[in-house]
Amino acid sequence: MLARLSPDVRQYLLITGNYWAFTLTDGALRMLVVLHFHELGYSPLQVALLFLFYEIFGVVTNLVGGWLGARIGLNRTMNIGLAMQVGALSMLVVPAVWLTVPWVMAAQALSGIAKDLNKMSAKSSIKLLVPADQQGTLFRWVAALTGSKNALKGIGFFLGGALLTAIGFKASVAAMATALALVLVFSLALSKRDLGKAKSKPKFREILSKSRAINLLSAARLFLFAARDVWFVVALPVFLAQSLGWDFWKVGGFMAAWVIGYGIVQSAAPFVIGRRSGHAPSGRSPFGWAAALAIVPAAMALLLTRQVAPQDVLIVGLAVFGVLFAINSALHSYLIVSYAAEDGVSLDVGFYYMANALGRLLGTVLSGWVFQVAGLGACLWISAILVALAAAVSTALRGRLEAGVSSPHTRP
Repeated sequence: MLARLSPDVRQYLLITGNYWAFTLTDGALRMLVVLHFHELGYSPLQVALLFLFYEIFGVVTNLVGGWLGARIGLNRTMNIGLAMQVGALSMLVVPAVWLTVPWVMAAQALSGIAKDLNKMSAKSSIKLLVPADQQGTLFRWVAALTGSKNALKGIGFFLGGALLTAIGFKASVAAMATALALVLVFSLALSKRDLGKAKSKPKFREILSKSRAINLLSAARLFLFAARDVWFVVALPVFLAQSLGWDFWKVGGFMAAWVIGYGIVQSAAPFVIGRRSGHAPSGRSPFGWAAALAIVPAAMALLLTRQVAPQDVLIVGLAVFGVLFAINSALHSYLIVSYAAEDGVSLDVGFYYMANALGRLLGTVLSGWVFQVAGLGACLWISAILVALAAAVSTALRGRLEAGVSSPHTRP
């Protein structure tokens, strides 16, 4: 059956499967680390700091990784990311006495490099598999890849909580390292060589984007993901376990359900956004969706201050936030892939995901610190402010990016 498919479709399926496997272990590892070290008595800020290098190295990796992908090919950077994740997981299969904060931070640093190499490679590759005049198809393929990835990340959250409950931290990490090593062997055997390799080797100074539209979109992405992670990464799971008394499997399952639903909405975004016009979105689209999203965390914070049942506020609020955030994220993911230069696409995509990683870094640190100092309500207020900033930046994209989407894909 696979033999009947076109080479481009086969490569799309391989890239998607590779990305799925990586994402499953990444989501599970995130939940394992948060819950395991909270169980060991770490404060919310200390748990957040465990991910500090994960996010810092993500920022660096997206910049350097985009340049590297353009020089050696995206298939190679994708497989390097897989191999590094196997190494990061293996670092945690050690006696419990070795799991000090510096050691776990180092493992998370390696995992952060691996994750962003893999993601940058997968997202950039899609650009090269769809003709430039088929923007609707590109939107659907990007949405399907990103949405399915987030659904798998949600399953990873549930898997992490379930594995921690069932077999413990060390055995869980060992099982994931073994499974991902098998995926790496499969990927090395079947991935297309030189995919995404630029015709002329780009110089290192080209890692910074010279496109105003890409810079603006990257800034909006930074604020958007900081707004999510400021309350979702550390504050929410710790609040559910500590203040509401939820078991680990319940925390993992709840967050998994949210991310899975978020991924499903993201995959359906081309229908939700384009059903009226029948066309791919333009630079006019992000502002309205971001403005709507900013209302949600502000409303949740107000309800919590009025002593409305926290469990009800979080369940309903998260559902609404997830739908709107998924559409915002899908819009951004499509627009950057569409606007990126075709030759050396990973340079533009890498710069954009550098901003994404910087936003996650900001959100993660704030999540632990603000929650510890002022509680979940304060995290939600900061989230609302950050989304409002994303909306404000998006107003400058109107017209400029819309024109860029339909223009020839040459590097600015």
